[in-house]
Amino acid sequence: MNIVLGVSGGIAAYKACILLRLLKESGHDVTVIPTEAALKFVGEATWEALSGHQVASGVFSDVSEVKHVRLGRHADLVVVAPATADLLARAAHGRADDLLTSTLLTATCPVVFAPAMHTEMWEHAATRANVATLRERGAHVVEPDSGRLTGADTGPGRLPEPESLFALVKGFLARPSTADARTGADAEPIAGTRDLAGRKVLVTAGGTREPIDPVRFIGNHSSGRQGIALAAAAAARGADVHLIAAHLDAPLPAGISVERVSTTGELYDATVKAAAEADAAVLAAAPADFTPKTSSDRKLKRKGDLELALTATPDIAAAVGRAKRDGQVLVVFAAETHDGPEHAKAKREAKGADLVVLNDVSGGAVFGAAENSVTVFDERGEVDALARASKEAVADAIWDAVAARLPLSGRD
Repeated sequence: MNIVLGVSGGIAAYKACILLRLLKESGHDVTVIPTEAALKFVGEATWEALSGHQVASGVFSDVSEVKHVRLGRHADLVVVAPATADLLARAAHGRADDLLTSTLLTATCPVVFAPAMHTEMWEHAATRANVATLRERGAHVVEPDSGRLTGADTGPGRLPEPESLFALVKGFLARPSTADARTGADAEPIAGTRDLAGRKVLVTAGGTREPIDPVRFIGNHSSGRQGIALAAAAAARGADVHLIAAHLDAPLPAGISVERVSTTGELYDATVKAAAEADAAVLAAAPADFTPKTSSDRKLKRKGDLELALTATPDIAAAVGRAKRDGQVLVVFAAETHDGPEHAKAKREAKGADLVVLNDVSGGAVFGAAENSVTVFDERGEVDALARASKEAVADAIWDAVAARLPLSGRD
């Protein structure tokens, strides 16, 4: 895809170099548009070497190519990282005084802003108003991280790590036709397809661990990558996402509310509570089905065989299904090695779910992989069978099925 990476003048501009490399390594064509201030932090030679394209910041460079119009029109996604308070203000007020702001005005694709600035600037009423304006027009403005800023300062305003931004961006890039999401003449030009805007969604991800002693645990091979992809895809479609994360081996998407858990009991409590407020819940985590009846507070020494008594963990999907409200959509996963379709259909009914996603984990090929192959079932039978595809594409297909079942009230 054709991506425009805008970089404004903040110390966090160096992180954009890593984001650029991640995008390029994923096979995307990336054009970097730095502001003049950004070039004070990272020079043209670096951007050109990493992107493979010439870099310009002003509208009078290569005038014959009409870059200030062409770049925005032909982009499938525009990402501005870092987005300073000044850049957000100029974008919100429709300024076109350099190549980046001109491109933002001509972009007809989804636009993502990743702010980075000092805490006082991020919390200032003017910045908050500018962010609200951009979001109302359909742009996705990422909440900044909280942490170390320039000098000794700490607080909200830190640019998320490049890997987290990339995880979020993949949710936009996975859309079957990001380019087709471009708006019509009567719509705001920076709006993309945001069919989950105004919705609260819950996603669970990762594998739980049941302690045997302070060192050992019962767990599974889940990497959490499919749940992470689901969270990123929902955010790309405008949802207010709450991700409950057990143990993961992949970066979390930037700007998403995350609640960390470890055991199945913790996952149960967090999920049941969060599901009560959600318009849709997609339970992609892999909770352990059994937990030790007792857990030692000291490391167990090896003295011959160890007999381990197990007890069943609470059924999270069934609990959420029992409490499901009218109009709420519940999606559960069924990881199977045999008898998949029959078990998945039975599980959907037993848990009170609207959809069940059958995940064939035979041979363990799915765990930790970038791709997946699933079949989605509803009350009538098979909804969609997806041949092996990226987990981001699988996530987007699942949200298509969810969005079709949500009541119209609450949508933008």
